[in-house]
Amino acid sequence: MLALNDKWLWDFWLYRDNDTWHIYYLQADKNLGDSDLRHWHVSQGHATSTDLRQWDIKGTCLRPAASPAWDDNTTWTGSVVRDEDGLWHLFYTGTSNTEQGLKQRIGHATSHDGHHWQRVGTGLALDLDPAVYEEHIPGHWHDRALRDPWVIKDPEGKGWLMYFTARVPDRCEANEGGAIGLATSDDLTHWQLQPPVFTGYFGQLEVPQVFEYRERWYCLFSTAREHWSQRYTDSTAQQPVGGTHYLIASHPRGPWRVAPGPFLDGNNPIIRYAGKIALHNNELVFMAFMHDSPTGEFIGKITNPMRVTVDEHQGLLHLSE
Repeated sequence: MLALNDKWLWDFWLYRDNDTWHIYYLQADKNLGDSDLRHWHVSQGHATSTDLRQWDIKGTCLRPAASPAWDDNTTWTGSVVRDEDGLWHLFYTGTSNTEQGLKQRIGHATSHDGHHWQRVGTGLALDLDPAVYEEHIPGHWHDRALRDPWVIKDPEGKGWLMYFTARVPDRCEANEGGAIGLATSDDLTHWQLQPPVFTGYFGQLEVPQVFEYRERWYCLFSTAREHWSQRYTDSTAQQPVGGTHYLIASHPRGPWRVAPGPFLDGNNPIIRYAGKIALHNNELVFMAFMHDSPTGEFIGKITNPMRVTVDEHQGLLHLSE
């Protein structure tokens, strides 16, 4: 596993540069004592590998900005792409101290080497439109969700698509409000907020990853058992679990549907979370961070890759541990 003696690791994202894999991950010092505090004492780390097993640790690559700033409290989960000129682009989640970390926005930084990042302007790339996405409603949900950006090239144009974790308004059941949001850009700098591509069934669909494989589109997401809606609970024979599952579609803008059957990687209590799938040596592999030990202690390590098989008829994914 990818593990550090002095830090907890959790959400991560991958970028492949020829034969080298870059992994970026959230990290916090274990000397905090309480792993629940990690979210509010976070930075981003960076490592590289050629086999997704042996990692060369590069160290911290992004921290919260100096106050006052929209991202002076946290710099959470994101994704990395490179443009046609080879410039690296990092999109990440930020929160501010003045809002007690309750309102999330999406930031943008660039780099010439994939490690040393400089914010583009103030760093702010995307904010929320309350006419489309839910604002923070005390007592209804614990925060305002606009986080976990996942950016890909638009397969039908010159621009880019950004998927993110959000919520939609006017849902009586809080667990029906989870959404996969969408924004579009021609240049990776100016973003236009779009309606969500998927809503409902869960209170939140965290750390989305969108990719195409064999002419099908997949959107991985993670959620906890307590965030299953009653509608989704009634629709499946599986008892609520926490972990990583996925949506499936024939087009990147949808319509998306929850893949039938059991969660791709679900357990109670959660064992692994925030899973990602990568194409390595012409095979799909799955990685996630280790969440809880059998005694309920947070682990904070990132797994070695596990093989993923694909059902040829329905395109369903299966994990081979």
